[in-house]
Amino acid sequence: MLQRPRRNRKSEVIREMVKETYLSASNLILPLIITEGDNKKIEVASMPGVYRLSIDHLLREVESCLNLGLKAFDLFPNIDEALKDKYATISYHEECLYLRAIRAIKARFPEACVITDVAMDPYSSDGHDGIVENGEILNDETLEVLGKMALAHARSGADIIAPSDMMDGRVGYIRKMLDDNGFTNISIMSYSAKYASAFYGPFRDALDSAPKFGDKKTYQMNPANQREALIEAALDEQEGADFLMVKPALAYLDVIKLVNDHSNLPVAAYNVSGEYAMVKAAAQKGWLDERRTITEILTSIRRAGASAILTYHAKEVLENRWI
Repeated sequence: MLQRPRRNRKSEVIREMVKETYLSASNLILPLIITEGDNKKIEVASMPGVYRLSIDHLLREVESCLNLGLKAFDLFPNIDEALKDKYATISYHEECLYLRAIRAIKARFPEACVITDVAMDPYSSDGHDGIVENGEILNDETLEVLGKMALAHARSGADIIAPSDMMDGRVGYIRKMLDDNGFTNISIMSYSAKYASAFYGPFRDALDSAPKFGDKKTYQMNPANQREALIEAALDEQEGADFLMVKPALAYLDVIKLVNDHSNLPVAAYNVSGEYAMVKAAAQKGWLDERRTITEILTSIRRAGASAILTYHAKEVLENRWI
């Protein structure tokens, strides 16, 4: 035989020499969940190793991550039910938990990249990503709320705005709102292909943000669809997005590759709570090798075309030197 591919696999040195896909701290974004109060670090029952953090603990966590070379963070709030209303008005109140957290991080660690989530559901008494009237999600009326939220994030110091709501036209609306107010340098990481997935369950528990009725299928995408992702991504690119995101990641590797193949914008992917929880549960049972499973999953997401990966595993893979 003239061709023996195994020759390039015969030693660790050669395997590393011909390695095609690399994963480093610069590819990782750590989602962080914040909660009101002082000295609070509350583990999420369905997500071992993930905590709701008060701002003082949040700052300690960011500092610890920066020391590991992890520099990008996406913030999500756990909001008191009493503060929620139909129009998510607390989301852009100057002294709300979320805006205080952004300001605290940027004041202490200006080098940290703070990514902010723009969606109504954590603040909405209905638990939906848009304004609800007679059981219908109102698209255009919701854009005004999202614009106010994005502008408040920008004023507080956000580096990247990440609209996750899936309303039509929200990227263009937010881009105009930011530009008109002098925030032309703030990036938009659009959740372009966000699917109506079963993998979000633990995250909704962590934020107490599950819909109070119905589901999100009229605005999040059908898991059966692939070409629709290209429509959404193309629209977001035309409207001024700087990154295109696919969510979830592991069950949608084909979509990550498809979007990456059809756009010159960097693609992000969200390795979501359900994907994380499955690995942790199996590892605790001894059914999986945790290190190998996590690194294989993250490498597969990177190999599919994601430049940036939002993952709850980000800190542990660096702490344990798994990558």
